Order: sequence, then C-alpha cells, then structure tokens
Amino acid sequence: MIILENNDLKVKINEDGAELTSVWHKQAELEYIWVGDPKYWGRHASNLFPIVGRLRGDQFKVAGETYFMNQHGFARNTTFDVIDQSDNHAIFRIHDTDSTHRVYPFKFQLDISYELTSDNELKIAYIVTNTDTEESLFFSVGGHPAFNLPMDGGKFSDYYVSIEPEKIYDRIRLTGPYSNPNTPTPFNANIPLRLRQEDYHDDAIILRLDRQKTSFLLARLANQHGLRMTVDNAQFLGIWTPAGKEAPFIALEPWWGIADTVDSTGNFKEKFGVNVLAAGDTFNGTYSLHFF
Repeated sequence: MIILENNDLKVKINEDGAELTSVWHKQAELEYIWVGDPKYWGRHASNLFPIVGRLRGDQFKVAGETYFMNQHGFARNTTFDVIDQSDNHAIFRIHDTDSTHRVYPFKFQLDISYELTSDNELKIAYIVTNTDTEESLFFSVGGHPAFNLPMDGGKFSDYYVSIEPEKIYDRIRLTGPYSNPNTPTPFNANIPLRLRQEDYHDDAIILRLDRQKTSFLLARLANQHGLRMTVDNAQFLGIWTPAGKEAPFIALEPWWGIADTVDSTGNFKEKFGVNVLAAGDTFNGTYSLHFF
C-alpha cells in the first residue's frame, strides 16, 4: 500500500490495480472513498484499461483474430510496479506481456500518476504510451472512483451533483450493457442533479463531455464537506450506483472510451469512442479531486 499525505489528508493507493482505496480527512475524521463492501460493490476506485464498459459478447476482433475480454479490461486486476514515489506523489506502471497479448494484441505502457497538493487536491493522470515502432495502438481508459454517501451526515438523497459549465448535455442511454449514442437524450445541467437511488435502474447516467473541461461538485445543501471533480479532457462521465441495492455510495467516472454500441461489429479499430495512438506517441488523460 502506497501512502501520500499532507497536513489534512492521508491517501492510500493499492499496487493491485493502482487503485485509490482511501482519502481520509484527519481533522474531520472523514473517509471520502467508498469502503468497498462486497454486499454492494467490492471495489473502491477501479482503473479501466484497455476497455471501458462491456464488449458485445465480451469479444472483439483485430486483423481477423477474435479476442475475449471481460468488462472494463484487465488493468484493475493487475499488480502495478511503483516506478516513482515521494510523500505526495506516486507513479504506477504496467506494460504489455505475453499474457496480455493473448487477450489484447497491442504493445503499450500504462502509467497512472497520483499527486496530492497542499490545498487538498488529488491529481490523477492516465499516461498511455504506444511502445510499438510501427503499429497504431487502439485503447480506452478511465476511472471508476466511488464516494461514501452520506459523507458527514444526512442521507443519500440529501446530496446533489452540480455541473459546470451549466448547459444541456447529451446523455447516452444504455440498452442492457451497451451504449446507444445515436439516440441521445438531453440532460439539463442548469440545475443540480439531486441524487435518487431510483434514477439508476437503467444503469449509469452517461454524459458526453467531448473532451471539454468540466467540473462536478458532490455535496449536500449544508455543504460542510464534499468534493469537486474536475475532468480536463475526457470524452464521457458516468454517474453510477448499483440499481436496487440502496448502496451508500455514488461513483463519478471519467471515461476516455465507452461500452460497445448496440450495433457494434466487433471490429476493435472501428469501436465507438476508441482512442488511436500512433507508434511512439503518448496520450495523457487527466482529472483531479478537490476534497473539502
């Protein structure tokens, strides 16, 4: 377990999956990150790579070959190497191996960076490098951080998510586990989203961000403690809690990619939302969490 710390916060990150498992406010004695109770959802803040969401039939094709991969990819179940560490910064790394080539036929390096600032902001970066000298890299990547609700009193429905910029966003609906981007519905972010368990019976609320900087304030009306997620360049943001479980958490998920569409052909290079990285190039997807 890797620990980052400043005067107010103590942050824990597990080498398994490079997963953020705790952000503890020392003065308030408050835990922000979902505790991972398997009764509801047994993870804390999964990192998703090289896919986000589900593939149709849990499979895809590259160059005529069929590969099988479970939801959200393999990174969350892989132990990362810690390649750099200080009191307030750590970088975790995985890369392609013979084992990954059996399920994902690309060369890659994935670094996940965490930096805790003095003003209680945790900066997270997904740094993907195409280590191939000839072929392009096709991938998706994303975060799945979940937060305890209630945080400092009240109940789940006392909390809201306020989005900036305030505007009408395209909401991408899911049909089963698959996305339906051709028929988006309007999502009005001119007013805060009051959190209600019943709004997630059809899975996550997915907003199309189109790589525009967007912030999400999670708090309650009393507003003593909460957090602000700022997403710098993601394609999508998912808001999720498991349906029908009355789970005491909400996830805010920045995604650079999305589940297969309902009409996906399975051709990975034509996958909706996939990122393409030329040989030798590097991708940088970033977001931050400010805790108060």
